[in-house]
Amino acid sequence: MDLNPSDEQRLLRESVDRFINETYDADHRRRTADDPRGFSPQIWSQFAELGWLALPIDEAYGGLGAGAIETGILMEAFGRGLVAEPYLATVVIGAGLIAECGSEAQKQAILPKVADGSLLLAFAHSERAARFDLAHVETAARKTPDGWRLDGRKTAMLDGNAANWIIVSARIARDDGAPGNLCLFLVPSGTAGITSRDFPRLGGGRACNLGLADVRLPADALLGDGSDCLAKIEGVVDRALAALGAEAVGIMQIMLDRTLEYTKVRQQFGRPLSANQVIRHRLADMAMQCDEARSIALRAALMADAEPLSRARAASGAKAKIGKCARFVAEQAVQLHGAMGVTEELDIGAYFKRLLAFDTLFGGSAHHYRRHAALGGRATL
Repeated sequence: MDLNPSDEQRLLRESVDRFINETYDADHRRRTADDPRGFSPQIWSQFAELGWLALPIDEAYGGLGAGAIETGILMEAFGRGLVAEPYLATVVIGAGLIAECGSEAQKQAILPKVADGSLLLAFAHSERAARFDLAHVETAARKTPDGWRLDGRKTAMLDGNAANWIIVSARIARDDGAPGNLCLFLVPSGTAGITSRDFPRLGGGRACNLGLADVRLPADALLGDGSDCLAKIEGVVDRALAALGAEAVGIMQIMLDRTLEYTKVRQQFGRPLSANQVIRHRLADMAMQCDEARSIALRAALMADAEPLSRARAASGAKAKIGKCARFVAEQAVQLHGAMGVTEELDIGAYFKRLLAFDTLFGGSAHHYRRHAALGGRATL
């Protein structure tokens, strides 16, 4: 298997690296953190102009038809810049769900708007009692004479405060009381009956908790034909895990680079920290963890379109392994920076927080070790 990047992939990497280096610095991150939306709409428009929002969307709907490898290239660079724009929520997850579950008319109406940056999406799926189990959905959808009625509560919806449309998962209520199909509904933000409380996410961006009480929707709010969407949701989330893994690798690499640079200039007892053999061993261990994480993130991206069992094993294996590697690199970086490693003034603290947030998104290492083992994979990675 040839793992060398193509010319197009190299050009994409160079383009996004240049943009991140020129745009994202500590001052930009502080301004973004103060914005109630949690990101910069101007930067989002630039993403659209550069074609990044169209990257994984099929060409038939105004996209570029790229795959998980290209998305990973973007996300790794986004990690280095601590990008807070809702790329994961809108493009990877939101557009992915529309492409997998939507009708042709829904795809034609929504995906081109995602590609040109005029439409933001969010996925409301997690619930308090689910504990990362994608099949556990208590939110109920009931058929009415003129459409649907939704009732339930969702937690930790990524970037839902800025979304124009929310994709809500719900169980179709059956007459006999048994849980029905798990379906998705398109809900415009601000619909009557929706209450939300947004809050800042650790490491940048925002999330919100959502309440749905007697939310009335038209019949065409149902995404697709009403068949069960669990398998397709799992596929989109697995691709999101591959993208998150690439982002974490970018964060880990810059933490290693910054720590290496710091130990070369920080003097202690008349010589730089990097002159101490034990410090060199720690830096070597950090580099090894970065390489391991990069390899398994690439494997998850390569398997993103494989058959479901192999794809799920690769995604959970990557999330578990990268979570373990990320914690080691983050803790070593903070410790080698001393007390400054956890201050707001030093970038290393911001990267540390984002890696902590990564470990909880869609389940931590322990959850994905269990999932990987249940799928028939080795429990130790």
